[in-house]
Amino acid sequence: MTWHILGAGSLGSLWATRLARVGLPVTLLLRDAERLAAYHDAGGLTLVENGREQRLAISAQTVDASDPIRRLLLACKAYDALAAVDAIAHRLTADAELILLQNGLGSQQQVTERLPGARCILASSTEGAYRDGPFRVVFAGRGTTWLGDPYHPAPPAWLAELTQAGIPHAWSDQIQSRLWRKLAINCAINPLTVLHDCRNGELDAHQDEVAGLCTELGGLLHACGQDEAAAGLFEEVQRVIQATAANSSSMRQDVGAGRRTEISYLLGHACAEGLRQGVPLPRLTALLQSLQAHLRARGLPDT
Repeated sequence: MTWHILGAGSLGSLWATRLARVGLPVTLLLRDAERLAAYHDAGGLTLVENGREQRLAISAQTVDASDPIRRLLLACKAYDALAAVDAIAHRLTADAELILLQNGLGSQQQVTERLPGARCILASSTEGAYRDGPFRVVFAGRGTTWLGDPYHPAPPAWLAELTQAGIPHAWSDQIQSRLWRKLAINCAINPLTVLHDCRNGELDAHQDEVAGLCTELGGLLHACGQDEAAAGLFEEVQRVIQATAANSSSMRQDVGAGRRTEISYLLGHACAEGLRQGVPLPRLTALLQSLQAHLRARGLPDT
């Protein structure tokens, strides 16, 4: 079965190249004819791994092509997810499966509600990758992609293809807990790296801020019934900061490049959930307001 991949960013490209290089059928879905022409001019997708380059001429088409889609990896930004599935909804088969690889929380529920007939599998990845040019992806750090389906716990048979492609993964019956844990870690790190304009490791100079955010985030997780995600949160955040000390967070990269951030699906989602749960979050709310003001001052969307 063909792997259709919508979202040729870092993780989408990383999956596409690894699946294709072991001979599995992959088709990239690109937004329009101009983007498709640019892809063909580039000669395909290039994977840079351990300093070695491999170019793969993976099949590609525009989203408005007509052939059916039965398996889709949705790897676009959280704020583009709903529009993306609307663009290809007419192509989905009755038994279609979608793997939702978005940061934060909120977009997955939107997609699931929009496509009630499809199986939506949630994913959370700790793999590292970045683009260093058009249709080029650099594999920057090994990790694991956790997958799960809150409504249908049986794992799909195609997980064997991920093993074949060398994509580290694990099936989880607690995928929501994994997503909440990652959201909390991102909320404790990413906004501060933007406001202090620093790499992750430089947050060592702002330990009090990090600790205060983790305290509030832990309380929010408990209120949402995510006790496992709350356990040892500050210690985990510290480990991530040290392990990624030289990295610039994805949010800081977005701001530096003048791109929209996923604030609404990370910090914004946490603060909105606090209101719904009746949990006061003064530090997180102040951080959200400061970050929104910072984005507006640079002419970027604050949602």
